[in-house]
Amino acid sequence: MGRPPSAKPTSFDIAYLAGVSQPTVSRALRGSKSVSAATRANIERIARELNYTVDKNASSLRSQRTHTLALLFFEDPTPDESMINPFFLSMLGSITRQCALRGYDLLISFQQMHNDWHVAYQDSHRSDGIILLGYGDYQLYLEKLEHLVEMDTKFVRWGSVNDDNIGLTIGSDNIGAGIEAGTHLIEIGRRNIAFLGDASDHAPEFCDRYTGLCRAMQMAGLTPDPALQRDAISSEESGYFAARALIAGGRPFDALFAASDLIAIGAMRALAETGRKLPDDVAIIGFDDIPAASLTSPTLTTVMQDMKGAGELLVDTLLRRIDGEAVEPAVLPTRLVRRQSTAVRD
Repeated sequence: MGRPPSAKPTSFDIAYLAGVSQPTVSRALRGSKSVSAATRANIERIARELNYTVDKNASSLRSQRTHTLALLFFEDPTPDESMINPFFLSMLGSITRQCALRGYDLLISFQQMHNDWHVAYQDSHRSDGIILLGYGDYQLYLEKLEHLVEMDTKFVRWGSVNDDNIGLTIGSDNIGAGIEAGTHLIEIGRRNIAFLGDASDHAPEFCDRYTGLCRAMQMAGLTPDPALQRDAISSEESGYFAARALIAGGRPFDALFAASDLIAIGAMRALAETGRKLPDDVAIIGFDDIPAASLTSPTLTTVMQDMKGAGELLVDTLLRRIDGEAVEPAVLPTRLVRRQSTAVRD
């Protein structure tokens, strides 16, 4: 079975005490789902009792792995110079913690769309796999994803989970969230509901949210008005100008569902400038529950995504992919956070 414990604990010592093979110990300490929860818990307990720590240098030499993951952000327009959507900043903490728990370092950089950015990571052995956050125009992004698949790059991305996804995708239930948001607006008496966000295949997540809104309206016997949809990317400026265009269109609306909180915040400014009172004249819902959503006036009703679960699942799924395990796309639930912007009118 093995050998008795030595002066300096090794994975073989843990295997001896746990009554399992050394490869099982290695998989368990990496958090592999191929090891049962009970066995993994027993191995982790023994490792703690022995004060065992993984020698990452030796492990890397044996496995030809870096024990490093790369996290690549897509550059988003922001008021500051961070170029990172604040929604993804919320996810970053969870990803970082999960990497640390799994014994991995994390490289963070931007996706440079004008070149083959994956070469600097997996192909040059700087990381064992890649987590992708954001994509810009998805139709332009597809070519990059296809190239990653062709190169057998180990990667996982955050986005809209559909049957035609390229590569491994983790995302929120955007359609379900759209249904919940639309249902809430209808329940508080709103009937002419506008949507701000690109509702096309160039922005699959936004499109899914609009699809959910339309389904909620149809289930309530309402007919969605295409003239009440205006394209917008996830920025305050884009939300502001989309709302101004919506108002200029002249179609009456008493509610607005924005595809992101940033779009909603920009729209709130445009509505206020044109004399619309919130929520009396227009109720509004955002998406993401970024910190600013609770600081607006009125505070913003929004859809909260599971950031902690998303970060953990992105890391765990990627590590299972690196280990050669069978992995599937996953959809996480969302939750509507009700605040002042959808308060019931007197």
